Amino acid sequence: MEPLFKFKDDQYRFTGVSHTREIARAILLDENNNVCLEYLKDDDGFGPRDYYETPGGGIKKGESHEDALQREIEEEVGYKCEVISFLGEVDDYYNLIQRKNHNYYYLVRAKEKVKQHLEPDEVIRINKIIFVPIDKAIELYESMQDVLVGRLVKQRELPILKLAKEKIDQGL
Repeated sequence: MEPLFKFKDDQYRFTGVSHTREIARAILLDENNNVCLEYLKDDDGFGPRDYYETPGGGIKKGESHEDALQREIEEEVGYKCEVISFLGEVDDYYNLIQRKNHNYYYLVRAKEKVKQHLEPDEVIRINKIIFVPIDKAIELYESMQDVLVGRLVKQRELPILKLAKEKIDQGL
């Protein structure tokens, strides 16, 4: 399947690609169709982080996209979920770490609250988790930092949020 979008990294110098990461990401909805966003606030090798990101993470060897998605949502947000639909693939790069990303986005529904299991770096980086209406999520992305890694996240996720809004507005 051809990616919906392909983005280059114009924030960090390109020195080659040493690896590719397969990533499952969620536009996670609650019972009122509010969207889950993770607010990241940190300062690390990527520079200052002060932006929102959707839940998700790496797909482990032998793991299906949907299994990875479920695991990541449980770990990061603390919910079991149900997949509504596949939204599409977005390819992008993180030049600073020489990585190409294949991001697979799914529209999913939060079903059951479970214990959250953040990784040590996530405990530091994820400042809070919020559920907001899709229009508010889009507004937050449009106004978030437009430099460094925040710009890379924004260019990757804003079009997906707009696509999710279309599906929500159409009744999923």
